Amino acid sequence: MYEPIRTQSVHTVTGTPSDFPHRSREEELDIQLAGHLAALLAVTDEIRALAPSGDLDTAAARLTEQVARLRGGISPVRASTAPESRAAALHQRAHALAGRALVVAASRADTAAAILAAERMDAHALATGPRALAAH
Repeated sequence: MYEPIRTQSVHTVTGTPSDFPHRSREEELDIQLAGHLAALLAVTDEIRALAPSGDLDTAAARLTEQVARLRGGISPVRASTAPESRAAALHQRAHALAGRALVVAASRADTAAAILAAERMDAHALATGPRALAAH
């Protein structure tokens, strides 16, 4: 009733080199975490342009350090200012980005990045107030 398979499955062929590079789960998580932290840095830079503070300067420096570490020493591109941006919306976006970074950092057991992301979540939650983030 069924015709037998005459060729070997591509999934069972061993010893053949792949046409594309494979990354480990850890490498993929590094890339994902670096992306989340770089996005958080961009929003942090925008907030710093609207309301400069020492806390945000320190956070930006720490975020830059973590992104560079995860990218093998390559520093992230810094955001330009957007004067028409609203501070509350930026804090909400930064809170969400920090949350995503925290999830990835926790999954790869990166304590330094997880602590930094959690601290940034707290800082942005305080900046917008609990009602603004709960509604978002």
